[in-house]
Amino acid sequence: MKLLRVGTAGSERPALLDADGTLRDLSGVVPDIDGALLADDSALDRVRSAADAGGLPVLDATGLRVGPPVGRIGKIVCIGLNYHDHARETGAEPPAEPVVFFKAPDTVVGPHDTVLVPRGSVKTDWEVELAVVIGRTARYLESAQEGLACVAGYAVAHDVSEREFQIERGGTWDKGKNCETFNPLGPWLVTADEVPDPQRLSLRLWVNGELKQDGTTAEQIFPVGEVVRYVSRFMVLRPGDVINTGTPAGVAMGQPEPKPYLRAGDVVELEVEGLGRQRQELKDA
Repeated sequence: MKLLRVGTAGSERPALLDADGTLRDLSGVVPDIDGALLADDSALDRVRSAADAGGLPVLDATGLRVGPPVGRIGKIVCIGLNYHDHARETGAEPPAEPVVFFKAPDTVVGPHDTVLVPRGSVKTDWEVELAVVIGRTARYLESAQEGLACVAGYAVAHDVSEREFQIERGGTWDKGKNCETFNPLGPWLVTADEVPDPQRLSLRLWVNGELKQDGTTAEQIFPVGEVVRYVSRFMVLRPGDVINTGTPAGVAMGQPEPKPYLRAGDVVELEVEGLGRQRQELKDA
């Protein structure tokens, strides 16, 4: 299933994109698409049954904002330097263990919402990523297979990053990762049954129409199941939590000087195979 949330920010309602590409209203079936829904097999079965029956009300998509596909996210765990090609372009050694950092849930915006360039920023960068949405509690998992079994679905994430704040201003990466609007998510949450192998997905990103990133999740150093297993050894992952699993080569930081960092007026478009496409115009904060 392709699940999404539509409407004004803070007032989104649940929806479904059916096999014919028709947008259908789910608000009469479930209250929202969130951790509570993803952890409830009977509720998901009701959604599937309603979709198969074909009687869900049609929504007019004209002018309708698409919000983040998951509401009330508990935490966003991010994995840094998780692609062999990205490590090479930044001159970094592939990490022996996953590099873990966090984004606050309030960085999440819809896939087509405005992204704000922070005040004083000179190194705002782009990163297309595969996002993993957790559907059952993951605690001290023993295997990558158990990790995959805890995944409810997948989405496109844009891990916007301010490299000066991240690297040159002291402390951890968090200052460069948690600026407002720095995690567009969606358009859809595609349930795990529609993604049989998350290690065979292409990822692409364009800036002002120019292709910048063209990678594949096959390049991940730590694959999805292993990432979920590993993170569960340090914290409890709960339904509705999100993991951003890293970015392939092609970020601005890895380009020759002068590096083409983002500015107000730039347009970024990105996609992950089978998971939909995002488009954001940048403006000054």
